[in-house]
Amino acid sequence: MKGRGKRIIYMILLLSLAVVAIIASLCIGELSFSPLHLPDILRNNGSMEQQILLNLRLPRTLMAFAVGGSLSLCGVILQGIYRNPLVEPYTLGISGGASLGVTIAIVCGFSALSTMVLPLFGFAGAFVTIFIVYMLSITRGRSEINRMLLVGIMISFISSSMVMFLVSITTAQKVHSIIFWTMGSLSESNRVALSLVALALLTLAITYLFATPLNALRLGEDKARHLGIETTSTIRWLFIITSLLTGSCIALAGVIGFVGLIVPQAARFLFGEDYKNLLAGSF
Repeated sequence: MKGRGKRIIYMILLLSLAVVAIIASLCIGELSFSPLHLPDILRNNGSMEQQILLNLRLPRTLMAFAVGGSLSLCGVILQGIYRNPLVEPYTLGISGGASLGVTIAIVCGFSALSTMVLPLFGFAGAFVTIFIVYMLSITRGRSEINRMLLVGIMISFISSSMVMFLVSITTAQKVHSIIFWTMGSLSESNRVALSLVALALLTLAITYLFATPLNALRLGEDKARHLGIETTSTIRWLFIITSLLTGSCIALAGVIGFVGLIVPQAARFLFGEDYKNLLAGSF
């Protein structure tokens, strides 16, 4: 009971810090607001303060919340699948595939057609990478975790090399666009930000269905199978879910690294190894 009470306190503390960070991101900027004045600003239709709040700061705050939570969630799940604390969402080459897709769109001039071209090409690159990694890791009808990890690293290096090649043969203006995208950005519209928040929360709810299998996988695939866990289908679905969520984050916000690696480590320090606490704690 003592350990459970401590975990509840940690969870309340993290939620409180998240709320404080959200309010701070809405209030702090070139034009600063008082948190007490936020309701008045929202009611003052047509004011400059309301436009700044609703059209600039709120979408960026929602994107930061969704991307950070999603990458952290994907990181803790993938570390559980591979039983390796150094694995993160970008280890599987998803970021490299998305970067290659966006680079191709910019070099070929497709980015001038629509603002949604880069996210679409980024997601397509991530999806193709996911498909290649999964297909190349299958042997005898089953996917091998170690092979999947090695294939992901290989695809990541190949994608990075192709991006560098395309950068070396294109114009300086397009190189600037490529570098700007790879730096990451949270400047998306309200609709896109809300969609990503909804997708992240839905994924969090779905992954709780796999909390018990993830706890069993900590013992190894063979022991988990002896406990009645269908390890092959569990790993397949978790890989697909986390990869698509990571691909969506990269397509919309660019390459934002390190979150999926370090946050699960901090969550384990606070909540232990039980995935019933780790999933929400990481998010």
